Amino acid sequence: MKYKIAVIAGDGIGPEIVEEAIKILDVVASHTGCELEYTHVLMGGRALDETGVPLPDETVEICKASDAVLLGAVGGPKWDNLPGHLRPEAGLLGIRSALGLYANLRPATLMPALADACPLKPSVACDGIDMLIVRELTGGIYFGKRGRSVGEDGEEAFDTERYTAKEIERIARVAFKAAQRRRKKVTSVDKANVLESSRLWREVVHRVAKDFPDVELEDMLVDNAAMQIVRAPGRFDVMVTSNMFGDILSDEASMITGSIGMLPSASLGDGSRGLYEPIHGSAPDIAGQGIANPLATILSAAMLLRYSLGLEREADAVERAVAKTLDDGLRTPDIAGSSQNVKVVSTAEMGDAVAKSLKTALTAREG
Repeated sequence: MKYKIAVIAGDGIGPEIVEEAIKILDVVASHTGCELEYTHVLMGGRALDETGVPLPDETVEICKASDAVLLGAVGGPKWDNLPGHLRPEAGLLGIRSALGLYANLRPATLMPALADACPLKPSVACDGIDMLIVRELTGGIYFGKRGRSVGEDGEEAFDTERYTAKEIERIARVAFKAAQRRRKKVTSVDKANVLESSRLWREVVHRVAKDFPDVELEDMLVDNAAMQIVRAPGRFDVMVTSNMFGDILSDEASMITGSIGMLPSASLGDGSRGLYEPIHGSAPDIAGQGIANPLATILSAAMLLRYSLGLEREADAVERAVAKTLDDGLRTPDIAGSSQNVKVVSTAEMGDAVAKSLKTALTAREG
């Protein structure tokens, strides 16, 4: 099989971490006989500098013609003072919308080797942390009507939270189907005690739940969910929530797994094409130093193999290779902690170690 992969290296550390993920994809390709054709395209700050817009039309067309999109990170203080429609993040919102990617899957798992990096007490994390946050991606306040005006008290600004029943239903179905493959529990997070959009959210989620009688459903207000993630994270299996709530809660969940540099994500629509990226930012303060953690991007590549290319066993092998590399004591600076029993390595050395472990595992399987 031949697959087309659009690659958006992006800004800051993006090019460094994407290079390591491609290294891993190439190992998989060499052992499966599939051919991966990479096309590098622009988005974000670099696109602004070179084309004047955060999302060039050419990038959209190439991504639409690809089987999957691999993204590093976009943004940085260099572009922070630009109008909203010209900020690098506008490119990210735009590509999600253009590709019809409405479901963002963000797994948050605490690997045993990083237990010491978890900021929670061992007694809190002892039940394990293994949750999947399913975030609605193309609706809500990030895409609602917005503007500024001058009122009696001076300058005003507004952003509108808006959801349709159809948007809520399709993201709910993604969450329930994911739960059926996991521990069969969905926590729907809203603010139904205050927001009308959340009241509709809750009503529609309950209607969808009737089609999944084998899955337990609980409702939880977003403020309580934020507390429970640090109080009892082991209680969560699949969490489904709106665009803004999911953005915030997934970042909170990332920190209890040891480092934001460990969490991948997949943005999916109705077909197999998806966009895969780490959830951390572009970290321009460490760009070019060779110390960025590539594991979240490598794990995003594993999700690409699973959801867009249908290579489930290979995706599992990549995830196991990451776990083994950590078990062997290799760490980038962000996850090194104060332990004397680890070896701090560079971005490229971490990628090389995962690639070596993956090669060994795939070769043994072939034998």
